[in-house]
Amino acid sequence: MKRIAILTMCICILAALASSAAQHTDFEKNWHHWRGPHATGVAMDANPPTTWSETENIRWKVDIPGMGHAAPIVWEDKVFIQTAIKGDEQKMEAEEADDDNPFSGFFQQRRGGDGPKNTYKFDLIALNRSDGSILWQKTLREIIPHEGTHQDASMASNSPVTDGEHIYAYFGSRGLYCVDMEGNVKWEKDIGEMYKNNKFGEGSSPVLHGNTIVIVQDHEGDSFIIALDKRTGEPLWKTARDERTTWFSPIVVEHDGKPQVITAGTNRSRGYDLETGELLWECAGLGRNAIPSPVASDGFVYLTTGFRGILLQAIHLADAIGDITDSDAVVWQHNRDTPYVPSPLLYGDILYFVKKNDGILSAFNTKTGEAYYGPERLQGISGVYASIVGAADRVYIAGRNGTVNVIQHAPDFKILAENSLDESFNASPAIVGSELYLRGTDYLYCIAE
Repeated sequence: MKRIAILTMCICILAALASSAAQHTDFEKNWHHWRGPHATGVAMDANPPTTWSETENIRWKVDIPGMGHAAPIVWEDKVFIQTAIKGDEQKMEAEEADDDNPFSGFFQQRRGGDGPKNTYKFDLIALNRSDGSILWQKTLREIIPHEGTHQDASMASNSPVTDGEHIYAYFGSRGLYCVDMEGNVKWEKDIGEMYKNNKFGEGSSPVLHGNTIVIVQDHEGDSFIIALDKRTGEPLWKTARDERTTWFSPIVVEHDGKPQVITAGTNRSRGYDLETGELLWECAGLGRNAIPSPVASDGFVYLTTGFRGILLQAIHLADAIGDITDSDAVVWQHNRDTPYVPSPLLYGDILYFVKKNDGILSAFNTKTGEAYYGPERLQGISGVYASIVGAADRVYIAGRNGTVNVIQHAPDFKILAENSLDESFNASPAIVGSELYLRGTDYLYCIAE
């Protein structure tokens, strides 16, 4: 009997390991998160085209209703994208002050009657990966937003995430939604209303690890980080953050056998225990308007910002305990030519990043902090908001003017191709298999030979 029990336990363990390995393989071959399988911007097994135009290597081009800067995600035969569709102008009713909300009067005055007056439909769309046809389109919320956005931003800049069974569509102040692959809403959760600095809009995306979804809501009110059970939407923990408005997205990193959530920040960069929300370490912040998301690999985390504070930090997680400001845990720093909006690409031992929002590229050795090259000017690119992606020993950088440079992934700077389309790209690209997905202001392109 004892031998049978041991044999049964061994079979269960092997089955669990096999399931875990299969899930890992599934994530590797898809693009389930706006920064790819490992949240680094890299698709390890993909091989998209190097060259294209409006008449070359375009598998399909589809007009996406509404407008959004959310990056597409891809799972097997479906592409998912979030959008905000502007409706009719509505008559605005006077807003009453809330005595229980200390920010009520301030924000009422701050809006000054110039907030959005139109309804918006916040939609999740599923497209057929083979031909771009819309399989279903689900309106998850219809509302007049409580405040506007920056002129270059959108009402739908948050990207969804999927585990292959459900899509988790997060629209910031408009809520988090769990939707199955057929477009049925399984649950929804109001995370709270945010008031962003200068009414610049929202843009942080959720991260998914196992059964846990993590969301950061940094704004001019009470900022926090929250973890929810992906199966029910119920909160697992919620931790207050001493932060003003940020726009970065968190990542989850496995270290010493335990997952931790890594966040950037104006005041402090931080690591939290994924299971409990306990603060594990913190480091003096990156300065105002923390927008680029962290990247991590091989026990190191790289955080950067490029607004008024220009800084790139490499943190060794093995030494990250408590307050690590000015400690040996910060193994190197760099204070020139760092990005303002686009997140960097971590590809092998090279960290690629652009200067502010410009088409000027640098590449650094991740271990030493020494520059392989840069700053080097790209060709034909005017403005960069999209984060950098990589595959097949190539680096793809999309410009706001529709031009995409393809760079050699190597210590030496070499432009392989300059490609232009009749669009403007603010959303970050996605790469799966032989395909590159570019979401423009109006169209979603599938680029493939």
